[in-house]
Amino acid sequence: MYSHVTLGTRDLERARRFYAPVLATLGLGQPFTLAGALVFGDAQGMKLFIVEPFDGRPATQGNGTHVALTAPSRAAVHAFHLAAMRHGGSDAGIPGLRPHYHAHYYAAYVRDPDGNK
Repeated sequence: MYSHVTLGTRDLERARRFYAPVLATLGLGQPFTLAGALVFGDAQGMKLFIVEPFDGRPATQGNGTHVALTAPSRAAVHAFHLAAMRHGGSDAGIPGLRPHYHAHYYAAYVRDPDGNK
């Protein structure tokens, strides 16, 4: 349905130290390099780009915006959350059921070091 999602960062190296180990818990790697950006993806072609804004202004997070990634198991949700906490992220919702979405919806919410959810 989409080609990619792009999130802004104020510090590309700090973002790499966060995203590489956190996204590895979900099997996402870096399929190719691109100057001035981090690119993460999966075998289905989904891509997440982390970039410093092209206009040169500081990156800010969107209010009401979040990126949802699929985890293969509840254990993977926990591993993702733990990795995010260990690599400079902040908790925005501990791993657990979210029955208000549906009976088996199991998720965790984190913010990256730039505040993106």
